[in-house]
Parts: sequence; structure tokens; C-alpha cells
Amino acid sequence: MRSPQWIIHQQISVNQIKIGSMSNSSILQIGTVGSIQSRAELANTGKFTKAAPDAFTLGKTTTVPQVNP
Repeated sequence: MRSPQWIIHQQISVNQIKIGSMSNSSILQIGTVGSIQSRAELANTGKFTKAAPDAFTLGKTTTVPQVNP
């Protein structure tokens, strides 16, 4: 018995997209995909001049204090 085969045609038009933030391991996906390939970029978009404060744990939640650049 043959498995059913699916053929999907899809067209997506994105005229403008605003992304508020992307963090480590974030995935932005538009449409369908057979596989996801990793891509890493390091950018100091906040113009920070020193390292972020150390994270601390309260119960089961880990928190990193928010700072202004």
C-alpha cells in the first residue's frame, strides 16, 4: 500500500517586517520548511560598553537584570 503524497504550493509576500528582538536560539520562520539550518550572528545593537550583569535565580526562575546602554 502506497503512502499518500502531498504537493503543497505556497506563495508568501512580506513587504515589511518589524522584529522587536531576537535572542539566542530564536527561530523566525515564514512559511513551511523541510529543514532548519542554524545561523549565528553577534551584534552589539544596544551599544553596550560592558558585559551584562550576572544572572541570578529566585526559586525556579533565572533572571538577568535589565540595564540601559
